[in-house]
Amino acid sequence: MKVVDFYYFSGTGNTLLIVKKMRDVFEKHDIQVNLHRIERSDPSDIDPEHTIGLGFPVAELTTYRLVWDFVKALPEAHGTPIFMVDTLGGVSGGIIGPMREIVKKKGYSPVGAKEIIMPPNIFYIQEDKVCQKKVERGLQKAGEYALDIIEGRSNWGRVPILSDIVFFISRAGLRLTKSDLNQKLLNLKINKKKCSKCGICIKLCPVGNITMTEDGYPERGYDCEYCLRCTSFCPKKAISCPINYRGKTYRAVKIRDLLQ
Repeated sequence: MKVVDFYYFSGTGNTLLIVKKMRDVFEKHDIQVNLHRIERSDPSDIDPEHTIGLGFPVAELTTYRLVWDFVKALPEAHGTPIFMVDTLGGVSGGIIGPMREIVKKKGYSPVGAKEIIMPPNIFYIQEDKVCQKKVERGLQKAGEYALDIIEGRSNWGRVPILSDIVFFISRAGLRLTKSDLNQKLLNLKINKKKCSKCGICIKLCPVGNITMTEDGYPERGYDCEYCLRCTSFCPKKAISCPINYRGKTYRAVKIRDLLQ
């Protein structure tokens, strides 16, 4: 393994922290790492001579539609090594096995899969000290996982029946999330009284779901992935998520880290 092309998607920054930690460990062992944001990458541009890394968050027991679309669009390969890492606040179950089957059928060689607990960014947002401890433990596990990949100790297995059942349930959940009814009921509200018209939310949205109206305010469409970037990084806290406890938000990195 000489070069790793690491494709990642990060909502509020947890996955980005993990990916950067793994990159640092790889580079200490003279392995070149190229980071690519999934939402800005074309799967057809993948170099089959490089090891491929996939990093993303867990959402609704699975991951976001844009991540699945990227993986399903990967070009055919002939033994190209590939590994994955995801970040989650609780459990998944519907990712590791099904994603392994997709990449294996395309000709890739799955060499590692790891799920790393990080602070949740939805529902009940934990206190800063609790979040920091989880981040520290997560980064440690990320470093250990990178070493396992380098030294050939990692693996990417699956639990056939259980993972397939959870995958089926999670896919149904994703379809519900993208339904018109859900998009209207679970609308991330924009408070014009707080909004400064800075446009950061528009730049952060990975699917272009936020646009600027004629009066200069952002307007949310009905194609939201619920990654919560806009809610967490709004400088004026003008965008609210109706299911976050007491309206609290969580961010793991600075705005500039996601805009670079």
